[in-house]
Amino acid sequence: MAFQVGSGDDGDLSENADINITPFIDVILVLLIIFMVAAPLSTVTVPVELPTSNAKPQPHPSKPIFLSVRADLSLALGEEPVARPALAAALDAAANGSKEERIFLRSDKGVPYGELMQVMNLLRAAGYLKIGLVGLEDATGAP
Repeated sequence: MAFQVGSGDDGDLSENADINITPFIDVILVLLIIFMVAAPLSTVTVPVELPTSNAKPQPHPSKPIFLSVRADLSLALGEEPVARPALAAALDAAANGSKEERIFLRSDKGVPYGELMQVMNLLRAAGYLKIGLVGLEDATGAP
């Protein structure tokens, strides 16, 4: 309630500066409800206690083995071209016979997925199961 304290004879009614807080409270209550509904949705509902690892990080290989699939579907081990039938022998020579060596597989953009899978099947048939796919990072962050 507003009232005017004796202003004399000026006859003009002065403006009352009342603050109506009802709309403010309504907005706050709506925001509270939105956050109460949205907060449980933003959390993971499956409780999992992740174990800690005390393993030392693996050192990077001093001379990684790169197998490249070129746009013309030819293979190159490092910088040297290699035929598909001779791939297993070339890998054994490059890895010193260690089947635990990781093979880094690179491919041209234009190589069909089926051809890349054939090369991965060749690697598996040769006994090399640790395969890393190599790609370039996008510096712009665009998908």
